[in-house]
Amino acid sequence: MNRRDLLKRSLLTGGVALAPRFAAAQTPFDIEEATVAGLQEKLRSGEYTARSLVEKYLARIDEIDKGGPRLNAVIELNPDAPAIAEALDKERRDKGARGPLHGIPVLIKDNIDTADHMMTTAGSLALNGSIAPRDAFVVQRLRQAGAVILGKTNLSEWANFRSSHSSSGWSGRGGQTRNPYALDRNPCGSSSGSGAATAANLCALAVGTETDGSVTCPSSMNGLVGIKPTLGLVSRSGIIPIAHSQDTAGPMARTVTDAAILLTAMAGIDPNDAVTKESAGKAQPDYTKFLDPNGLRGARIGVARKFFGFHEKVDALMVQALDTMKHLGAEIIDPADIPTTGKFSEPENEVLLYEFKADLNAYLERLGPKAPVHSLQEIIDFNERNADREMPYFGQDLMIKAQSKGPLTTSAYLKAVKLCRELSRKQGIDAIMAQHKLDALVAPTAGPAWLIDLPNGDHSGGGDFTSPAAIAGYPHITVPAGYVFGLPVGLSFAGRAYSEPVLIRLAYAFEQATKFRKPPKFLPTVDLSI
Repeated sequence: MNRRDLLKRSLLTGGVALAPRFAAAQTPFDIEEATVAGLQEKLRSGEYTARSLVEKYLARIDEIDKGGPRLNAVIELNPDAPAIAEALDKERRDKGARGPLHGIPVLIKDNIDTADHMMTTAGSLALNGSIAPRDAFVVQRLRQAGAVILGKTNLSEWANFRSSHSSSGWSGRGGQTRNPYALDRNPCGSSSGSGAATAANLCALAVGTETDGSVTCPSSMNGLVGIKPTLGLVSRSGIIPIAHSQDTAGPMARTVTDAAILLTAMAGIDPNDAVTKESAGKAQPDYTKFLDPNGLRGARIGVARKFFGFHEKVDALMVQALDTMKHLGAEIIDPADIPTTGKFSEPENEVLLYEFKADLNAYLERLGPKAPVHSLQEIIDFNERNADREMPYFGQDLMIKAQSKGPLTTSAYLKAVKLCRELSRKQGIDAIMAQHKLDALVAPTAGPAWLIDLPNGDHSGGGDFTSPAAIAGYPHITVPAGYVFGLPVGLSFAGRAYSEPVLIRLAYAFEQATKFRKPPKFLPTVDLSI
């Protein structure tokens, strides 16, 4: 196949992110940037119904995601969504609303199980046709709260754990997701579809998953609020895994309030995920009660200075952010660097390789004998047989390395796990926060979105603040902090285990004082005059 044929085929599958030539969507969208509270008010008044909301978002997806800018953020729609919404409308009339999510359309990442007519594939053709036997616990919680699962979002295939040269937001099944702020830019991964969809108002809220940066990075680069919860606050059962020591689902929203509403619905103790038992007495029944516009007053904020310096314009935004927090009454301790910064990478990679093999094989076994594939080795073999569709741009070196690893009783694995926990917790975040009596650590979440580069893969250019909290299993919230040439940049707040209430309070106060969030314009490329 010559290069021209390859490009032609890739364009048809959404696999190449060339800056498209199109007229930006002109159809007015009357619920653009709508909040959960705003939508609930319209539902209560009868101006909208859950059914009409679903129809509005479906039309928006058709116009923006499948046509026009062609974001390629939604991988599959839920054919049952209109009927589910209609049933919820009847329930509202007969009994009243269940809560703030009653009738609210939500998109979820395509590595989260739903026992309905939708597949769960992690973006891989190897799992094409796979229908989960039961809902993920997170999905059960959302349905119980009255949310309408509108569909599933594209992602970096296998949550970006296939190749060390991957392009975030690309999957064999879904192609390449584009950043709605500049369509030739990467949306970051692996919850790229959830990020792009929420930013572009294709849904009210979305759920992503993170092992290291996959909720917070796409939230930062798509102008969103993203919460990576404490490990154990949100169940992992029914989610295609990378590594049980770091994996978690998390909310992605346009406001801190909406993210807190979604987190409240998602959190809960799951008998099928033992780690959630640790949240007993630590989880909160309602995270919105911590939304305090004066929440930075008296707070002690430590600046993780070693995560600065990779981009002068990002640094300038962070200077403004720190000044804002001072103005709002925070005490800034600068620097307050994590002592073990720079020592995480090697042991983390070792842990992820071992756990990916063990955890993925366990997930596939639970799917049962009718699953399209039954092991990591079968996935590797499938990719080799279907290399033209699955590996046109990058390979599967991470999968091959993971397959070579032994069981989780191997001494090298046990040593790496212990080292990760010590470096990130006791010697890392806990140490610096205790030393300075901090409420949170702050740093830029990531830089502005990089150009999509399928031949070479990702090249972010800096910003690795996701790793300490991810490896520790501690909470991390990102909130919009400004723009570099029109590309969003986020500010991160990280803290100790189960400190979500503190971080939500701080992030909300910053958000309310700055209100940087603005919807994307679907520009073909960056406007350097901004």
